[in-house]
Amino acid sequence: MLDDLQPGDPRLIGPYRLRGVLGTGGMGRVFLGASADGRLVAVKVVHTGLAPDPAFRACFRRETEVARKVSGPFTAPLVDADVDGPVPWLATAYVAGASLADVVAEGGPMAPGAVLELAAGLAEGLSAIHAAGVVHRDLKPSNILLAQDGPRLIDFGISGASGGTALTGAGLMIGSPGYMSPEQAEGLPVGPPSDIFSLGAVLTFAATGEGPFGLGSTVALIYRVIHRAADLTRVPGEVRGLIERCLVKDPALRPTARDLLAATRTARSVTARPAEPVTGSFIPRPARRESRFSWQRLRQPLTVATLIAALVGAAAMAGLALTAAHR
Repeated sequence: MLDDLQPGDPRLIGPYRLRGVLGTGGMGRVFLGASADGRLVAVKVVHTGLAPDPAFRACFRRETEVARKVSGPFTAPLVDADVDGPVPWLATAYVAGASLADVVAEGGPMAPGAVLELAAGLAEGLSAIHAAGVVHRDLKPSNILLAQDGPRLIDFGISGASGGTALTGAGLMIGSPGYMSPEQAEGLPVGPPSDIFSLGAVLTFAATGEGPFGLGSTVALIYRVIHRAADLTRVPGEVRGLIERCLVKDPALRPTARDLLAATRTARSVTARPAEPVTGSFIPRPARRESRFSWQRLRQPLTVATLIAALVGAAAMAGLALTAAHR
């Protein structure tokens, strides 16, 4: 959703003319901008309170340089930035699609097959981010956009380089309490395994409509993340095993993004497909071309009775064909 610009909002950031407000977060506001030739971008402008902090400036500059190296079909790449101006900003490619948070809020939890498709796209996106030496650190439903041809990871442009810590020098902790890893919640250095834990939490949300550590205050959520087992009782069996592997407390025991990508391929090959796809109201129908992602979802998976009927029908047809061949 695009909100109107307010009287105090800028109208021009760098070469981009702003058209509206896409969202607001802990580090800044995100605007929809357009270049002189009409190319749309998402422009994140850092809050003025953070701009004067030298530690934040240094971290922002370093991580923006790293983020320029990230590319892949499931990320929103960085296209422009100004780290030295009065107010730092960066611009990423604009992705036309609702966030995972909005999709689930509007249409309810995804079917297991759709969760596996989501997992595959996010695992591939994380592989590209990690290969560039970047750790996302704030993977959550609102930072995942669902485009026609798959999900996009956003907001990795101000994430930490591998092994980095939170921006405590700027008085800011990156991450969302219900989705951050135990090591991140404790303020320890984090690496790619931290993103894998967050991915498990995101997939739990996609499958159930709620994170694996429930709701509550920041303090309560952080305590559960560190000390309590994830609640996966409502997660369908088709995806529970994969999510459990992500949510292991010990980062050394979690799979890599590439491991997960391979696991999703295996899981999708044995998951029953929906009988008649239904497209959620937030999820646009894809163009008629070959794509791994359809974003068509069913609320109810194929029933046992339907499977039996289909098998009986197939056997009957085969019998008729065999009889005809021997006449």
